[in-house]
Amino acid sequence: MSEVDKLSPVTYEAKDGIGWITLNRPTVLNALSTELAAALADHAETAAGDARIAQVVVRGAGRAFCSGMDRTALAAGSIGAAFYRHWNRALDRLEDMPKITVAVLHGYSIGGGLQLALACDLRVAADDAILGLGATRHGLVPDGAVLRLARVVGVGRAKELALLNDHVSPAEARAIGLVNWVCAPAELDQTLAAVIAKARGAAPIAIAHTKRLLHESFHHDPRALFEEVLNAQTECVTSWEMDEANRAWHEQREARFYPPPGPRA
Repeated sequence: MSEVDKLSPVTYEAKDGIGWITLNRPTVLNALSTELAAALADHAETAAGDARIAQVVVRGAGRAFCSGMDRTALAAGSIGAAFYRHWNRALDRLEDMPKITVAVLHGYSIGGGLQLALACDLRVAADDAILGLGATRHGLVPDGAVLRLARVVGVGRAKELALLNDHVSPAEARAIGLVNWVCAPAELDQTLAAVIAKARGAAPIAIAHTKRLLHESFHHDPRALFEEVLNAQTECVTSWEMDEANRAWHEQREARFYPPPGPRA
């Protein structure tokens, strides 16, 4: 990573098949600015199209994942439509990309930090993470969460979190489905590695279709999606992934989908 990249409010690195997107304003606990939102959106788009990677991890540098909106910028009136357009472009891309996205929450993971995590498919939290929204307390709508939160925790819990702005402990967040795993801070890397290993045990083409169809099931009558499901299944059955799954079954071993095969002759 170059010195210029290190100064960016968000960095991106592709390594060992994983795209690492890192919020990089540690001196302000990775508070959100327009520049950060734009860089996050650009890196999310890069990761979505990066053939070198199969999973994407979103994390924060320093003592926190993300402390939410930069209150200094907000009070100065420098947070406007440009921020929200970049911000929602970033969240939509993380949610829609045909790869598994994982947020790693530590320290302050509040406001926009939690909204960002909700746009990812999976969430790993340190047991000392501080989780909550808080937007309505500051006169704002939790724009990145209001369209996603109820799908994750149900309408009742979503209203409690979004309207009353209480913090929730990582253990309680795990119990209500807000996060998927909770571990000691020292075990975050180990827990994340286990999640990535599980993700690599699933077929990438099948993952992409499954993720897309799960999202679409919230917008349509699931029965109306049957033809789409059938088309997706046909692509999966005729893919290299099915060939590998069948070989693995005959050889009585686990299928290996990573690394993917090179271009066919």
